[in-house]
Amino acid sequence: MAPSRRSSSTSSTSSWKSASPATLAIAVALTLNSNAQADDLVMQRVLVDGSRSNPLGVADAASMGSIGQQELAQRSVYRAAEMLEATPGLIVSQHSGEGKANQFYLRGFNLDHGTDLRTTVDDMPVNQRSHAHGQGWTDLNFLIPELAVRLDYKKGPYSATEGDFASAGAVSVLYASRLLQGVASITGGQTGYARTLLADSVDIERGAVQGSLLYALELQHSDGPYTRPDDYQKLNAVLRYSEGYASNGFHAGLMLYRGNWNATDQIPLRAVQAGTLGRYDGLDPSDGGSAHRYSLSGGWRRSSDDSASSVSAYLIASQLALYSNFTYFMADPLHGDQFAQPDKRVTSGLQASQSWHQHGGSGSGSSTTTLGLQLQNDNIYNALLRTQARQTLAVTRQDHIVEASAGLYLQQLTRWSDSLRSMAGARFDYYRYDVRSDRAANSGKADDHLLSPSVNLVYSPWQHSEFYANAGNGFHSNDARGTTLRVDPASGEQADRVTPLVRSRGLELGARSNWLPGLQSVVSLYRLDFDSELSFVGDAGTTEAGPPSRRYGIELSNYYKPLRWLSIDLDLAYARARSRGVAAPDDRIAGAIEGTGQLAISVDNGGPYSAALKLRYFGPRPLTEDNSVRSRSSMTLNGRLGWKLSKQLQLELEAYNLTNRRDSAIDYYYASRLQGEAQAISDVHFHPIEARSLRATLSRRF
Repeated sequence: MAPSRRSSSTSSTSSWKSASPATLAIAVALTLNSNAQADDLVMQRVLVDGSRSNPLGVADAASMGSIGQQELAQRSVYRAAEMLEATPGLIVSQHSGEGKANQFYLRGFNLDHGTDLRTTVDDMPVNQRSHAHGQGWTDLNFLIPELAVRLDYKKGPYSATEGDFASAGAVSVLYASRLLQGVASITGGQTGYARTLLADSVDIERGAVQGSLLYALELQHSDGPYTRPDDYQKLNAVLRYSEGYASNGFHAGLMLYRGNWNATDQIPLRAVQAGTLGRYDGLDPSDGGSAHRYSLSGGWRRSSDDSASSVSAYLIASQLALYSNFTYFMADPLHGDQFAQPDKRVTSGLQASQSWHQHGGSGSGSSTTTLGLQLQNDNIYNALLRTQARQTLAVTRQDHIVEASAGLYLQQLTRWSDSLRSMAGARFDYYRYDVRSDRAANSGKADDHLLSPSVNLVYSPWQHSEFYANAGNGFHSNDARGTTLRVDPASGEQADRVTPLVRSRGLELGARSNWLPGLQSVVSLYRLDFDSELSFVGDAGTTEAGPPSRRYGIELSNYYKPLRWLSIDLDLAYARARSRGVAAPDDRIAGAIEGTGQLAISVDNGGPYSAALKLRYFGPRPLTEDNSVRSRSSMTLNGRLGWKLSKQLQLELEAYNLTNRRDSAIDYYYASRLQGEAQAISDVHFHPIEARSLRATLSRRF
């Protein structure tokens, strides 16, 4: 994130690179063969079909879709969060050490670390509000891709079921309740990459009821290509018990994640061009971080011909220690500009919904009414500290925040005829903030509420085509500290408070068609307005106010399966983002994504060999409001080859950045000062994409 939205994190602990206990367990498992466990119907259907679900007759918008487990597994991802790039038009990047939350781009937004992209895993929210580093912080390092049975995505504020952070889009990752087969794998690669995974599910008889206990353990280490290795050490564990099926059953689960890393953040282009700094060098060797996330969650569902009920709850304890230095010696020529952003919180929540189905004749006149409630509470301790080599020099601010919210929504789906249906909804959200700051003037309480209506019309004039019209309001919450702010904690000057909830308004027209056998084509045109681009700047401890904004865009998505063994994805997107009320040429939004493209080809005939290629294009972006400085585009090509050595044993080779391009993963433009420079210099600061690297995975199903 740029100096106005920066980040990076904490300390490194004892190394377990070898991960000997887990490696031994997996090595033993690789030699064994046991019976496959029964799986639930959703997982079984995905594994049998293996193609993208067809949402004709189900979707409320062209920008809504679902990706199945097999298609997700065919994609090569350098880091776990890149699985979200299965969402058309979404780019996942990184500007720091591997343990830090990723950077997201979608629909004309630089979403920073997750603002305006609502993300959930197993019905638990991932976005963290009033975070020490950035609003909506989305750390997906706890995600285990092999457990993901489906990825659902929506774009735009057109669904009453989605609330905070969902204006640009919402992505939901669902974990499997049962695995068709257990898996044990070992991965090794260049740049110090090593990973082990053991996952399986066991049937458990409980009287006349049969349940399933799923377990997974993942250990990972990575250095990256950097002069000072990332030394990223990750531990993930999942334990999940379930009974019944997705629509009639329940589950309860535990998740554990711990990570430690060093960070090589973005570096100034001028130093690289002068030859004083290499592309993979850093400027503060003590930057880095550590994080953990522990969660307990559960869900219950019941459905019949006339109704459907669901309840889920979660309790998440997380902690982050983050050390960053983006301006080097600009603010403090003696000690340097490193700062720390510790964040410790407990998040709890409850979600419940009840649907009633009214049946009509021949599919006409039927309707579904859904009433839902979403409650969330965050108990947060965070701070902004001035540091040197991770030692505290001064406290800029420290806060205890209690943020509570309640969302109530009503949604009505009506099938007026065989060719016309509608979805209308309304959502009411109430937020309450209680901030206790180390500076009394910045302590206080605030609250706000918002009503967000939405309407979706779908017309199906032909059997294989649908047209969509969508309109709706959404919002994102602002950092609680900005709602009670009176004094700038860094300068001591008077500061203005911000609106707790910022409204968005979206419009969209789209079409979806299966006009050729095996081909799904989707096109959408959209407009999205925000009342303000207000954001809390964790790096400075203050709120940054921006003008209202407007984004226009067009997206084209094609999924083609001409043969049973061949699938082709082509996604193209273009967006135009401007500040409203600001005269050209100063109306650009710095970092706003413009053009993106993705081409993915997968080959798998069920025989011993399979292969996949993915080409990703990340277009240039304005880095300044007057568009005088722009980033360059980047293009990466990743590939995968699979070889089934036997029915249970498989070898997989993956290659990243096959063409070894020297592009940027991310670019910013701001002022910084290096040691020896007389004054600060405004310059492009970039984080390079990783050089070409190879990984090999040996896995056994059992």
